[in-house]
Amino acid sequence: MTNILIIYTGGTIGMVNDPKTGALIPFDFKQIQQNVPELGRLNYNLDVYSFDPILDSSNMTPEIWADIAKLIRDKYDDFDGFVILHGSDTMAFTASALSFMLENLSKPVVLTGSQLPIGEIRTDAKENLITALEIAATKKKGKAMIPEVCIYFDYQLFRGNRSIKYNSEKFEAFRSPNYPILAEAGVTLSFFNNYILPQPLEDFKVHLELNPNIGVLKLYPGISPQAVKAITLSSVDAIVMETFGSGNTTTAEWFTDCLEEAIKNGKIIVDITQCQRGSVELGMYQTSKKLQQMGVLSGYDMTFEATTTKLMYLMGQGLEKTEIARLIEKPLRGELTV
Repeated sequence: MTNILIIYTGGTIGMVNDPKTGALIPFDFKQIQQNVPELGRLNYNLDVYSFDPILDSSNMTPEIWADIAKLIRDKYDDFDGFVILHGSDTMAFTASALSFMLENLSKPVVLTGSQLPIGEIRTDAKENLITALEIAATKKKGKAMIPEVCIYFDYQLFRGNRSIKYNSEKFEAFRSPNYPILAEAGVTLSFFNNYILPQPLEDFKVHLELNPNIGVLKLYPGISPQAVKAITLSSVDAIVMETFGSGNTTTAEWFTDCLEEAIKNGKIIVDITQCQRGSVELGMYQTSKKLQQMGVLSGYDMTFEATTTKLMYLMGQGLEKTEIARLIEKPLRGELTV
């Protein structure tokens, strides 16, 4: 019998309308089971861990990511796979963070949720939940088909640290702009083996320490020195800089001086593109050549979610700045393409 642990953190999937206010409020997992009688027909042993209190995903924190990682660590040998029910708003952040925290993962960790509450007539929750469980249970030659953290939503399975939420109104809420999907649910479940991470050769490790002391500098034409210095002179340990196109910024001397001073003061600066698709190529244009020379790091085609959580993970390990800089530009869990 296949054993699956469902970790219920909250989210729209477990919401119901408050008759007094009309607002969506959370309810417990037993009510989810009542709305999905098909769960009883699955030939799996299902166990459930519910967070108390249930969380809106906007309240997700690195401390809660650590709680989820600890739970998976403690239950790892008892279950064949894990399904995390989670609000869609920060799901890509949680999936990215867990991908780095769970090293040498050999079992599926599938995050899913829904755009409509599970009690609604037209809900997408039932299909998402049932298929996520099927994916978590699927094996090939006795080993998990998907040995990684991923997101299942609207008939598609995405690598967690390649995912973004791009739509708040359609069932097709997620995309993976720079990496193919891992599986697709139609009449049958189709897995695309060429894009799935291989089974690890080393032992499973869990990293719980994260350093979230990160600033974000998003560029726009006309950005002022005051706005830039508010980030570069702050007490953050790292800065995610969202730039134009393939990593370009203004070449104004005051701007490059701000970045240079921040780097001299020990800050790590990672350059990612504001474009949803494509990659940073430092030095491709003159506008990014100086960034490369001063020590700005390339985030290549990482998402914002993957970049921030990877920085949290690496900075939480107590590594030297030079080692963090090396690892930022190296794929650790399939999060970037060099």
